[in-house]
Amino acid sequence: MITRLVQFRLPVVSTELFKQAPGSPEHFILVYCHLPRRKCGSPMPCNITAVGGEIINLLNTTKTEMLVFICERWQRLLPLEDSVKFSYCNYTMENQLAKSVEERTFQYQDSLPSLPVPSLEESLKKYLESVKPFANEEEYKKTEEIVQNFQDGVGKRLHQKLLERAKGKRNWLEEWWLNVAYLDVRIPSQLNVNFVGPSPHFEHYWPAKEGTQLERGSVLLWHNLNYWQLLRREKLPVHKSGNTPLDMNQFRMLFSTCKVPGITRDSIMNYFKTESEGPCPSHIAVLCRGRAFVFDVLHEGCLVTPPELLRQLTYIHKKCWSEPVGPSIAALTSEERTRWAKAREYLIGLDPENLTLLEKIQASLFVYSIEDTSPHATPEDFSQVFEMLLGGDPAVRWGDKSYNLISFANGIFGCCCDHAPYDAMVMVNIAHYVDERILETEGRWKGSEKVRDIPLPEELVFTVDEKILNDVSQARAQHLKAASDLQIAASTFTSFGKTLTKKEALHPDTFIQLALQLAYYRLHGRPGCCYETAMTRYFYHGRTETVRSCTVESVRWCQSMQDPSASLLERQQKMLEAFGKHNKMMKDCSHGKGFDRHLLGLLLTAKEEGLPVPELFEDPLFFRSGGGGNFVLSTSLVGYLRIQGVVVPMVHNGYGFFYHIRDDSQVERRESQLGTYDISIHVLCISQVCGGMFILEVMSRD
Repeated sequence: MITRLVQFRLPVVSTELFKQAPGSPEHFILVYCHLPRRKCGSPMPCNITAVGGEIINLLNTTKTEMLVFICERWQRLLPLEDSVKFSYCNYTMENQLAKSVEERTFQYQDSLPSLPVPSLEESLKKYLESVKPFANEEEYKKTEEIVQNFQDGVGKRLHQKLLERAKGKRNWLEEWWLNVAYLDVRIPSQLNVNFVGPSPHFEHYWPAKEGTQLERGSVLLWHNLNYWQLLRREKLPVHKSGNTPLDMNQFRMLFSTCKVPGITRDSIMNYFKTESEGPCPSHIAVLCRGRAFVFDVLHEGCLVTPPELLRQLTYIHKKCWSEPVGPSIAALTSEERTRWAKAREYLIGLDPENLTLLEKIQASLFVYSIEDTSPHATPEDFSQVFEMLLGGDPAVRWGDKSYNLISFANGIFGCCCDHAPYDAMVMVNIAHYVDERILETEGRWKGSEKVRDIPLPEELVFTVDEKILNDVSQARAQHLKAASDLQIAASTFTSFGKTLTKKEALHPDTFIQLALQLAYYRLHGRPGCCYETAMTRYFYHGRTETVRSCTVESVRWCQSMQDPSASLLERQQKMLEAFGKHNKMMKDCSHGKGFDRHLLGLLLTAKEEGLPVPELFEDPLFFRSGGGGNFVLSTSLVGYLRIQGVVVPMVHNGYGFFYHIRDDSQVERRESQLGTYDISIHVLCISQVCGGMFILEVMSRD
């Protein structure tokens, strides 16, 4: 029976987590929640009943989250015959609640369409178009014959087999893609597969400042953990394109997920469950100076608060700095995959307890890394942050974890994430969520400073011997050597952004892609085979497809831009043709009509059937045009938010180009290059910017 009602007002200027009043077992909790006035209008009082003794974490929740929370509490506490109605910001709360409660994060998974198998004829036609920029007349004619023979012969049989496979699987590609693109790869994955990105907080409330690492880290951790709880409760909004829901399965792989090395193939362990599915791990792992710790983030059923997290981090930091450096077992995760698998087996053989410790890290929500370096970072230049995230000390990264949250000594933060279980849009989503919370709270904790008596972190002490220590030393050395072959430039272009390109009726992403093609053409004097990511999340467990941005149309435009005799009208016409072609390719790929994944499926079908590799996949033009992961330009739009990210290039002497485009007239870009070209990647950056300006010049003079 309800004995006490507590009134709170929304919103309030001060943001306190809670104040708990003493009393009987039915004692109440007074909750204050920070909801900016711009989001919910004038404050309206309402009544809420809190469960006796339950600590309710509501700080920085959105309006919808608050409404859902209130609804759940009323439904749980009030007698069924009672009716609860009260208005909030001119809306009936029960109507708003009904709308927000009906959609759950993963509710549309079973109704998503299966991934289609494209038409063989259409795929081969698109493939032939894609190789044209890289072939002379004789080479192209030879490839045409190879493609025609494939279509009339073995290709037709392989396509039929693929169609049969698709009948029994909602996503015929999923298992193949995971294995071929990630789990079968034997090169070190921490540097070559993982993606990294700096947290954008240094642009506003958290500029680089020594001595802020632990305090800021405690706040950052807390916001990340709130996101975890939203996901556990399926309150993360479903991503949609218009009214069409997109696949959300990858979000299951963000927390409590880890890759485990194998001799010939790795595997992925995922321990995450929603609340309706049951309990799941609730601890995080912390790496500091070669040592590993774990502690639970729930205490008496609720999240530990930032002051409590600060206490845990301070304990670990002091312990690590007052005692010898640890054995740095984490560095082994940066090693070549088979060597790491063998070292792991040996480590477990030394002491069975080592397996228990490894599994605690594997099952942890994520890894929190405490670095002792301080990268230079400003809103104009953050190259050094990327360098340290990609090539930093592997002793404080668990390269196989789906999420490493990295803190630097000067209060700069970033992430290093295994690419196998999910694509970057998942990290973009949580990073944006956290950044919005940092902005709303001005980067500070405004709740209770009370610290409960919670258990101290547990150190994971591995049994090691001289061989393991030598393996660690070797792994660290190879990682740092490989990272030294990487050049990175990360800077901001402020002349214009999405607003201007859209004003000129130019798609912002296509704008960047064509500018990049022009940059490469000017720099190297030839077309550059280019990979751009397209998402296929319209379909069940869909991930990505390849957009080959270097087209016949884009090359013709680049040539016209280099031809002094070409008229402005001619350049404009060729540019618009190139824009139209790219836009159509992106649409086709996103709707399951790309050809690269289809060709991969045909190749893997041949292998499974024990057939020889078809001639199409051994044609020099297949590789020269980027086939088999040989794209010299590896690119992706990170989004239209403040979030940034980068992956190393696909090939040596290649480029990785990853960018986000803002509304506020800024275009961010990051370039990385592996190899020995005696050029500066800044030249590519400048050339690209000039290319972008030329595009706008052509349009503005029309």
